[in-house]
Order: sequence, then C-alpha cells, then structure tokens
Amino acid sequence: MRTAQVYRWQVPMDAGVVLRERRLKTRDGLFVRLGSAAGEGWGEISPLPGFSTESLDEARAVTLAWVQAWRDGHEPALPALPSAAFGISCALAELAGTLPAEADFRAAPLCTGDPDALLPLLETMPGEKIAKVKVGLWEAVRDGMVVNLLLEAVPDLTLRLDANRAWTPARAQQFAKYVAPENRARIAFIEEPCKTRDDSRAFARETGIAIAWDESLREASFTFDAEPGVRAVIIKPTLTGSLQKVREQVDAARALGLTAVISSSIESSLGLTQLARIAAWLTPQTLPGLDTLNLMQAQLVRPWPGSELACMSLDNLEPLL
Repeated sequence: MRTAQVYRWQVPMDAGVVLRERRLKTRDGLFVRLGSAAGEGWGEISPLPGFSTESLDEARAVTLAWVQAWRDGHEPALPALPSAAFGISCALAELAGTLPAEADFRAAPLCTGDPDALLPLLETMPGEKIAKVKVGLWEAVRDGMVVNLLLEAVPDLTLRLDANRAWTPARAQQFAKYVAPENRARIAFIEEPCKTRDDSRAFARETGIAIAWDESLREASFTFDAEPGVRAVIIKPTLTGSLQKVREQVDAARALGLTAVISSSIESSLGLTQLARIAAWLTPQTLPGLDTLNLMQAQLVRPWPGSELACMSLDNLEPLL
C-alpha cells in the first residue's frame, strides 16, 4: 500500500540576504514524503524567488496532483516544473534505494560581503582551500580589491566567484584591473560575469580569468561545448529538474572536460543533505557549492552535520495532504 504526504514549511532568513535586488525574508517550500512496503522517501520542492521560472503556488498545485495520482496507484510522469520534478524524483529515488547514502558534506565557504569573516574559516579548513565569493553586489572596483586581498592573504587559496550576470563589459574590466595578473590563475572561475554569454567569453579572453556557465544552462539555446576560457558548469538541481536531467548534464560536462559543480539554491537542511549525497554520487572529485545553511535561522527534519542551528521537526510543518 502506498502512502504520501505533502508538507509546507517556512524558515526565517538572516536579514542581509538579497537576491537580485530583493530581500529574502523567509525561505518557503514543500516536502514530499512517499511511503510503501519498501520504506519511505523524502524530497524538497522549493522554487527560488528571482531564479526559478515557477512560483511556489504553481509548484504546489502540480505536486499535489502528482502525489494524489501516485498514491492512487498510478505511475504519473514527473511534472514539467523543475523544482517539483527534482523533489519528487529525489523522493522516488530514496524510496527505491537508488540515491546513495554516502554524502559529501564538504562545502566551499561562502563570502557575501565581509572578507574578514572568511579568513578564520580558511585557517581551519582541511585540505585544499577553496572559497566562493559573491561579486557584483558592490562596486566592481571594490570586488576586485577584496578578491585580490584574499588571494594575497592566503597564498594557497583558490576562489570561485559568482557575478550572476551583474556586470557590463566595462565594469568587468574594472574588476579585473584590481586583481593582480599573478593572482588571476587562482580564480578557478567566475560564474557568468556579464549580461550576455558573448561578453562573458570576451572577458575570459581579454583577462585570462576562466568563466563558468550557470544561468545559461537553463536557457533553451544553450548547448554543452568546449570553449576557450570556459572551465566549469554550475548545476543547481532545484532549477534544473529531475535527477535524471541532473545526471545528463553532469555527463555532458564531463565528456567535454568541464568541471561540473553541484550547487545550492538555498534549500533547507533536508534538501542540502540530499544535494551532498548527489554530489558524492555524481561529482565525487569536485567540492560542491552547498554553504548556504548559514543564511537561514533554523534547520528542518534532517540536520546538516556540525550545524548549531536548531532543527525543527515535523510538528513545525503544515500538512497539505
């Protein structure tokens, strides 16, 4: 006999979280729990405002319809909405035992503003030192100075940068001007520095700083190609779709010699632990980008190892089905 529940949740965010010029006060989403004689499987469905094409209300409608059909014994196709397809496919994979339990709980620490807060984390970071810095939120000159400062202060540091297409070509060049040429090789990549792919390609060509595709992966015109200056692709499963589609993108990147990085869309602790399992499974040699739990004020159902945030139980969730 099949059982299924859908829960709605909401977690307060830290006051300083801004996404595409809008402040994110809470993170909202759904959990799906599927059960059978074989056990149970969970999945998270949490469209990211400003980045997902669907709203939470749209995701809720298709999720409830899918779950009701599945509970009645049907085998409905996964929804077309990416967040719903991803969460449901995770629940099905857990239920079937095909999502490996081994997880990669390492995370590149994230710096969203104050570089001084990042330095103590790097000092205690075991093994290869990799961190991520959000750029494009401030003046490009300031970003360049901060990045150069970090690279000067920690000689064995490699940085991943994320610009979210914030820069014009002129601003991108302003940034590069303040990063010493000898330090640029320790920038693993900048995710989408400019508003267009052509401008980002030109930036890589002119500065010698490698780039990575992120938003581009979700555009209909995107194709996986090996290009000069392009080093990586950033795969955000909540924005991508089903586990099968995530795996296809990882395989396509690997076939071209590109690094595939599994990255967070600010999921809850439950969703992040599943992303850590997906990273260990599909990209075992690559440090995932999952350091977003500290943007929240609580965990949900499944805690992230080592986090001191309180973990809310099922009693704190709103049952929808």
